[in-house]
Amino acid sequence: MSSRGRAAIRGEFIEVGGRRLRAVRAGPPEARPLVVLEHGAFGCAADWAVVQQRLAVRGFRSLAYDRAGLGYSDPGPEPRDGRAIVADLAALLQALDERDPVVLAGHSMGGLMVRLFALTHPDRVLGVVLVDAVTPDVLKLPAGPGAVRSFWRLLRVTRFVARFGVMRPISWLTHNLIGLTGEAATEKRHIHGSASHAHWAAEEVAWWPATSDQAAEAEFPPGLPIAVITAGAERGAPTLKSIQAIPAISSRHGYVEHVAGARHASLLGLRFADPIVRGVEQVLAGVKR
Repeated sequence: MSSRGRAAIRGEFIEVGGRRLRAVRAGPPEARPLVVLEHGAFGCAADWAVVQQRLAVRGFRSLAYDRAGLGYSDPGPEPRDGRAIVADLAALLQALDERDPVVLAGHSMGGLMVRLFALTHPDRVLGVVLVDAVTPDVLKLPAGPGAVRSFWRLLRVTRFVARFGVMRPISWLTHNLIGLTGEAATEKRHIHGSASHAHWAAEEVAWWPATSDQAAEAEFPPGLPIAVITAGAERGAPTLKSIQAIPAISSRHGYVEHVAGARHASLLGLRFADPIVRGVEQVLAGVKR
């Protein structure tokens, strides 16, 4: 039970540098490799609940976690940029005694985190799945920087009103764009109403441009298998989708799938989660070639 509320909490709390990160593991304990799932901005481990279920059915073991300050995890040292987040993930894997190379999957802004982890810990990564993910090139679009600033302003307002409990009733409307069920849905609603979650989500987004610059310092190695899964048909946003697809196209073992009918959040839900599992399978097929 958490001091942040009475909602049931899935997973476990892992101590990392004198603080705790909430981690949710799923799938056969003996399965290798581990699939590590990185959520997007204002997200949490619950976002991946459906994907974790689908991965488990296919025999994969996975790990989703709340980044520092988000969800049920304790805050971490500032600034909350990509380097701090990648350091936390490396420490979490070490604390869990996960020594073998992993497959990384990142949704939305989490795409920057998995890219930076893969570039700074190349011996720890077998492949990468980018799920409607942000790439450094997105900020080079004419509307990119303005969109990030607008999102940050929105989160600043959210952070302010959350201090007065305003987000708790609003969370009933905003928490389940993914389409979660059961404990994960309850957990997500509780987290969306949390003032602490809103505060640290805003801090992450404030550092989004810096994180993007950090992730842009190098390219993915061409031999690294990369799958790109995007929400919506390719013709719906051809410029954005062509940018999102670059990492897979540049890989010798790349895979791209555009999921018609899916939206940015619902891509993780019951109706559209299977392409993400296919992305993991394609990456592992590339590893074996």
